[in-house]
Formats: sequence, structure tokens, C-alpha cells
Amino acid sequence: MHDLLIRGAEVFDGQGRPSIIADVAVDQGKITCIGKVTEPARETVDASGLSLMPGIVDLHTHYDAQITWDNTMSPSPSLGVTTAVIGNCGFGIAPCPANLRETMLKNLSVVEGMDLQALLTGVNWGFESFGQYMDQIRDIGPYVNTAVFAGHSVIRTAVMGEDASNDAVATSAQLQAMRQLVKEAMDAGAIGFASSFSPNHSGFGGRPMPSTIASEDELRALTDVLGECGKGVFMMATGSRASPEVMESIAAQTKRPTFISTVLGMYNEATPTLGMEYYEKCAAAQDRGHPLYMLTSCQPLSFDFSLTDPYILLSHSAFDPIKDMDVKDMHKVYADPGFRAAFRENLRHPKPGILFLGNWANIEINQAATPEFAAFEGQTIKQIAAKLNQDPLDVFFDIALKENLMTQFVGKFFNNSDEGVAPLLKHRAGVITLSDAGAHLIYMCDAGFGLHFLGHWVRETGQFSLAEGIRRLTSHPADCFKIAGRGRLVEGAAADMLLFDPKTVGISRLQKRADLPGGGSRMVREPKGVHGVWVNGVKVHDGRDYVKHAKGPGSVLTQFDR
Repeated sequence: MHDLLIRGAEVFDGQGRPSIIADVAVDQGKITCIGKVTEPARETVDASGLSLMPGIVDLHTHYDAQITWDNTMSPSPSLGVTTAVIGNCGFGIAPCPANLRETMLKNLSVVEGMDLQALLTGVNWGFESFGQYMDQIRDIGPYVNTAVFAGHSVIRTAVMGEDASNDAVATSAQLQAMRQLVKEAMDAGAIGFASSFSPNHSGFGGRPMPSTIASEDELRALTDVLGECGKGVFMMATGSRASPEVMESIAAQTKRPTFISTVLGMYNEATPTLGMEYYEKCAAAQDRGHPLYMLTSCQPLSFDFSLTDPYILLSHSAFDPIKDMDVKDMHKVYADPGFRAAFRENLRHPKPGILFLGNWANIEINQAATPEFAAFEGQTIKQIAAKLNQDPLDVFFDIALKENLMTQFVGKFFNNSDEGVAPLLKHRAGVITLSDAGAHLIYMCDAGFGLHFLGHWVRETGQFSLAEGIRRLTSHPADCFKIAGRGRLVEGAAADMLLFDPKTVGISRLQKRADLPGGGSRMVREPKGVHGVWVNGVKVHDGRDYVKHAKGPGSVLTQFDR
């Protein structure tokens, strides 16, 4: 008798082959038969008219803190994800000496847009070392298979303390200590090493995140550990300093798969060819035998924000005065003509890697705080300024000031054109991921990128066949990150599965929930067209709600292909 039998589904293997109508049997967490199954099962699911695929592999998440209080890693399992990689960009919480816990969480709260009180209240500190953190995750039992990066900013903080955000040059002793911590993490099963040189990555109080001020020599010394180990992948939020040429040289030096994450690689109407240039440089690197890839987003890069926390604008120098300022004092700055003149100058000469480049058609009012401006909800600042016959920058600040800075804006800065994004998604150097799931909870939720891809890029636009679209979400990312055996629906593989209706699959609009520790709120999305999600043969979500398990069925992944 089988443990689980899914009958009559349209089965996609995740490797791009044509689908077949078949039964799928599961025993002890593995797929044991695909075809006509006559034996009974303890649980049988009628999947007639539905499609069955491997679970989505999400390479770019930030559940490092949340997993310690929420083993479901919500909302990812509900959105079809069965394997997640955490610790991206070098931001996480392990290793962390006990005396640096608050420092680590304060930085994480800003750089990844998390509720600080939720972090301080919710994180369960049952560890100090990276290995102890991995053990704690195993004890928790995550709902999805989880791999963890060793993180540059985390390790720099663990070694240098508060000085990690102040001292650009580490001492030789500090550098050696950092290298040792990277090696210890790799020995404990880290999937690789992650870092950031992005100018948009600021920490608590506007201070730079530690890795962003580190030298290239330090970065190379730490990535060299991967080459010495002969395993692991390197992921970096590059900004402009870690150019494709620099990243290729690291891939060549370490001989390890190397991945670029940057807004410069997204479609941007201000520089419409720049993103493709990044992809072409990665493809050329691959042709030279150097494994360099782009992490690719299939969704518009959108952020909810208000001027009480204008985190998406902080990389403009005009905003420097407010970084350590109480909200009550911000009003005077925003009303100051000198501040506005400085911001205009920033927009005329934007630094590389900046999110907002000055197109006011990309910022709209999401929710007004007073009836006076409720009619402007859903309209862009450019549209509102035209109606009022005023300068858009002044309109932006004036409305916020009249609403006591409580106006909720949404910025859609990159990847906001299907025509511009489609060629990037199809490019051989791209790997579709970049959900940022678990981060920016106050402002956004892109955890449903896979369901969005199936609904929008497969069904609505027809840019991908269903078989190819599924491959790009499953076996392709798993193979690129050397995640052995995942992303496939074949006999002998782990039974990570998503049952869905291709005619209705997609995601809901953003929804706000106040369910974080300490009463904090976050933005989530609900799945559409999902009929079941299984991890290692155990159902974790039925399409409507989570299936309760004291300990989740996800594996802590520590063994990867070389």
C-alpha cells in the first residue's frame, strides 16, 4: 500500500519534457511510480483536470529570523515553494555572539524592511555559531527544504562588532577570523557564501551594512574559501562596484558558480539597454568557461513606503539629514526648499544602483490618510501634478506633509514593462528567482513569484510554454545552485510537488496581516488555483490553509553537487 497516490494528473517532470496524464505514487517521501498505479494508498487525491509539477525552488529568500519562530516559513509554502535558500546578500543572524544580537537584528530590520519589535520579540536565540543555527533549524523542522548561505555582513559583524559598519579595512587578524568562520559554515553545510556591495543596503541609523564598505581584496579572500573547499556557490548584490567583470574574475578564480543580483540588471526605462548588457556579459563569461549568472525577477520591483520611513530614497544624499532623526523633526526638513533643491540635484545626477531615478510616473498614492486626497489613490504623482499644474516633487512632499507623513505610496521602479522584461526572462544567463520572501514585510510580498510566472508569463502572455515555464521554476534553479535531486518529478526523486489548475493559477493582491510577534504587521499574498503542496511527500498546504504539523517535513539541505 502506497503512502500517497495522486490520480489522473497532467504530470510535468520539471525538466521541460511534454506532460503526460498519469498517476503518481509516493512512499517514504519519495516518488516511487509515475504511470498507471493499481495498488491502493493510505491517501488518494483525485487530480483529474489539474496539473502536477515539482515544487518551486526559490533561491533568494530572507527567512533567517522568521524560521526561528515560524517553521511554516509563511507565506512561501502556500505559494507553491518547496525549497528555499536563506541568507541571501550576506544578511542573516548566524554566526552571532550573544552580545551582538541586538546589533544584528537592528541592521536586519532596516536593510530588509522588517519590523524591529517583531525581530526582538520573536527570534529564538538557541545558537551562536553557524553550526548551532543549522542544528536549531533541524530541531524546529521547517515546512520547506532549506539551504543557508554563510553571510559576509553577518560574519563581519561577528568578528568586528560595531566597527564592522565603520572600518572599511579589516586587520589581518580580523580577515583571518572571517575566513575561518566562512570555512566553519561550509563545513556545517552552508550552500555557499553571499555578500553585498549595493549602495541601497543601509543598516540601522542609516549606517552602511558591513559588507558594503569592505574592500574587494576582503571579498576575494572570503570567496577564495569556496575555491579551497571545492564546493558552494557565490551570490552577491553587486551594485556598481562589483561589476560583471569583477564577478567573472571571482568565478574564474574560485571555479564556483557565481550569481549577480542587482537592480542594474532589471529593465529600467531610463536606461533600457543596461539590463541586457549585464546578461550578455554573463553569457560571454560562460562561453569563456566561467560560470556567471544573473538572478532574474519576473515581477515589477514595487515597494510600499511612507515618508516616515523613506527607505527606498535613503541612498540619495539629500536624505542624509533624516537618517538619525525622529519622525516629528522630519516635517521641517521635507518643507525646506534647500532640501528639495538638493534632492532635485540628486535626481539630475543619480548614482549607479539608485532605485528611484526621478520618473514620477513610477510612484503613486496607494492609500491616502485623509479624505482630501482619497480621490488620488491609484494615481501616479506625475498624473496628480499635471491635474494640479504643479511640480511633481513638490506635490509628493506637500501631500505627505498635509497628511502628517502618513500617506502610503507605492513605487514601481524596475521591471515595469513586459516588452522590456521578457527578453531578460528568456536569456540563457538568467535564473528566475528574486522573491526576497521573508523580507520587506512591511512594504511588499513577492513570495508568489512562481505562481505569478505561471499565470502571467505562461498563461496570459504566452511567452513560455507550460512545460518550459515549469522547468525555469524548478530543475533549472536547482541545478544552477547545485541543489541535488530537487526540482524534478521523476521516479526516485523527493516528493516535492505542487498541484494546480493552469487555467486559474496566480496570486492575490497584497493583503495586510497583523500576525508577527509583538503584534507587528506584514504584507502577504494568497494563492490562486493551488490545490495542494507536498514537501518530501507530506502535505503542507491544501490550497486554502496550512496543514498543521508539530514538526515540518522539510529537510535542512547540506549536501550539494560539486
